[in-house]
Amino acid sequence: MEQRRRLSWRERRWWVVNMVALAAFWSGASAQMRYSISEEVKIGTGVGNIAKDLGLDKSTLKERGYRIVHGSAEPPFRVNQDDGFLYVSRKIDREDLCDRSKVCLIDLKTVLENPLEIHYVAVEVLDVNDHSPIFPEKEKMLEISESALPGARFQLQAARDADSGPLSVQQYKLSQNEHFHLEVKDRGEDRKTPCLILQKSLDRESVKTHVLLLTAIDGGKPPKSGDMRIIVDVSDVNDNPPIFTTDSYTVQLKENSPLGTSIIRVNATDLDEGSNGEVVYSLGNDVDGTIRARFNLNLLTGVITVAGVIDYEERSRYEIDVQASDKGAATLTTDKVVIINIVDVNDNEPEIEVTSFSRALPEDSKPGTTVALISVKDSDSGLNGKVMCFMNQDVPFTLAPSLQNNMYSLVTKLRLDREQQSQYDVTIVAKDAGEPVLSSEKTISIIVSDVNDNRPEFLLSPYTFYITENNPPAASVFSVKASDRDEGDNALISYHILRDRGAENTLSAFLNINAENGDILALKSFDFETLKTFQFQVVATDSGSPSLSSNVTVNVFILDQNDNAPVILYPVSSNGSAEGVEEIPRNVNAGHLVTKVRAYDADIGYNGWLLFSLLEVTDHSLFALDRYTGQIRTLRSFTETDEAEHKLLILVKDNGNVSLSATATVVVKAVEPKEAFAASDVKSAAKDDEENNVTFYLMITLGSVSALFLISIIVLIVMQCSKPTDYSSKYLQDVNYDGTLCNSIQYRSGDRRYMLVGPRMSIGSTIVPGSNGNTLVVPGRRQVSGEDVNYDGTLCNSIQYRSGDRRYMLVGPRMSIGSTIVPGSNGNTLVVPGRRQVSGEYDVEMRRFRITELSGSR
Repeated sequence: MEQRRRLSWRERRWWVVNMVALAAFWSGASAQMRYSISEEVKIGTGVGNIAKDLGLDKSTLKERGYRIVHGSAEPPFRVNQDDGFLYVSRKIDREDLCDRSKVCLIDLKTVLENPLEIHYVAVEVLDVNDHSPIFPEKEKMLEISESALPGARFQLQAARDADSGPLSVQQYKLSQNEHFHLEVKDRGEDRKTPCLILQKSLDRESVKTHVLLLTAIDGGKPPKSGDMRIIVDVSDVNDNPPIFTTDSYTVQLKENSPLGTSIIRVNATDLDEGSNGEVVYSLGNDVDGTIRARFNLNLLTGVITVAGVIDYEERSRYEIDVQASDKGAATLTTDKVVIINIVDVNDNEPEIEVTSFSRALPEDSKPGTTVALISVKDSDSGLNGKVMCFMNQDVPFTLAPSLQNNMYSLVTKLRLDREQQSQYDVTIVAKDAGEPVLSSEKTISIIVSDVNDNRPEFLLSPYTFYITENNPPAASVFSVKASDRDEGDNALISYHILRDRGAENTLSAFLNINAENGDILALKSFDFETLKTFQFQVVATDSGSPSLSSNVTVNVFILDQNDNAPVILYPVSSNGSAEGVEEIPRNVNAGHLVTKVRAYDADIGYNGWLLFSLLEVTDHSLFALDRYTGQIRTLRSFTETDEAEHKLLILVKDNGNVSLSATATVVVKAVEPKEAFAASDVKSAAKDDEENNVTFYLMITLGSVSALFLISIIVLIVMQCSKPTDYSSKYLQDVNYDGTLCNSIQYRSGDRRYMLVGPRMSIGSTIVPGSNGNTLVVPGRRQVSGEDVNYDGTLCNSIQYRSGDRRYMLVGPRMSIGSTIVPGSNGNTLVVPGRRQVSGEYDVEMRRFRITELSGSR
């Protein structure tokens, strides 16, 4: 049962403490954790749950070394690391800690480690009525003459209570008697002074000693009190009080006078004899401590001297109560007031005060604009307080005096330009008229605020940018930048693209610009092959009012990127795929040109430089591919064991950083020479018809454009056809040649070599039977034993010319103008049938081919 009561009492106590701590926490939450607790509480009393109020984990308090840190003086509190409560560790006496302060706070600093945390806690110690009023003396002896008249006053020393505020001394009570009553003077700040007043004359013969009890009572509940015994001895008659020789004492004293300076001497006399006529001087009981600290009164001589610092600005007049008392058995006292007037000396510098000040001054302010109102003052008086104010700087400001004394206006005298100088530090000097002269200075910083008087300026003009084609859409490709010498919104620049309806700026519709930072975004990808350069204009506008703007021309150059794969021109099949079939005689020699793969790349530079390589080939020893020209040649002659059909997969790639490629398939068929000749003839005929049609339409078009050119061509043809043919001429002076290539098929039989010649002669071409009209005997170059026919299908040079209605072709290795023709029948001459007739004459189609040297000996 007793344990329950103890727990119940503890719970109530915790509840009260927590409520007090919670109220203190909420009242001080804005600054720091704050609790309050009454003084004199028992050791171990809980102040508050700091861990809970600070949101700390109680389980980590001991690990983190939660404690109170302090200096030399240990605080009367401790922190329990187990529950996070703040407990009282020793007795708390508010009067020892804070004396008579209205608010008594104990500031604590709590620390947690790992990581380091510092929390500040303030505990307010509440005053309790734990002190009783105490008189300076337990017993007061008063000697009062029996001749004292009713109304005589006897001031008593006040009681002191260590408690403050309403708990201090509130009233005095005097024990019941018929001769005296008590009067209390309230001087404020817990100063209540008791005064004993005689209300009935004393009779020493009746009562020689009166014992009174004076009780001081404080404002506690319940109140506490203190007593002082007053013993009044009735003395013999001393019926003459001291009398001052002067009705009033008034003196002047310079401020800052040295300590010990004699100020004035007061003098009083007493008509009584003996000790009743001896006079001593003292300061009145009502003289406050400030006066006592500054002045000293000699008890015997009555001389008042300087005891502290005298400052006119602090106080210019002192009234001091001086008492003259005799040494009679019943002391008589007379009061007199001494007035000390302090004389000012020039010991204070002038003070400059900016009473109204505009920090930001617009740069377009007109001369005469008021910047600040300046007031000056000097705590001294007279000439010492007369102040002059001026400036000694070369600044665009001046001081204009005001109608009111010691007031000035700081105004502009010139126009300002923030871009030249944005701040002025103006120093104002104030001097007084005292002796010696004192002065002071004050510096005012004047900020010149901006107005929108500068246009944005681009860093470059014009801008030139190089961007790579195939840029990602909606991505930033380049940026422009402008600056404005103004500041704030006046320097806040926005960008936009100048768009008009002219053809020059149609591409600007595909551009967008970030209005804030000038980043330009391309809304589409650019293609170097369709667009290589363009230009547009960007406008930069500030945010001032009114706004100012400027523009700049932006030149953009598109850089090529390897974005086009090679395109195969030859071979191309009828369905569009890069496939082709080439037929060659089986008797061709090494180095025979099988075909040439043709391709192009729309890119330029290295991106368009094509290289050829063999990806797949059935026999690597049989064919070779030229890396740069795409020519496919035989590496050796065919053998009986070689297959009749070979598939070559050609890779064509460019030289870009990331190369692109295409492939072509060439199927090479090795056939017998007769089949190759027939096939070549058929292909030639088909292709000639196609080319004849194209040439025919081309000539019609050219003829409609220029009739004169057509007539010249006809006359030239007629002149060439009318020349006689001379078969025996060694040099062909009248030859009409075109230097074109003819296809030929060479083969051997024994030690002789034969050449079958015809336009576009190839394997499978058909040879018209006859004598040697299509056959030319070529001197043998090498003997191949065991073979009847060995052909290589190479090209030979030829020169064509006409005579009448016949066309002749001179064939031979490296045949050109000036070549020597061996005389004879038609051993070196081949009659080539005409392909079409124009105006009764055979016309030779002129084509350009690369002249390839015939391999072998001449």
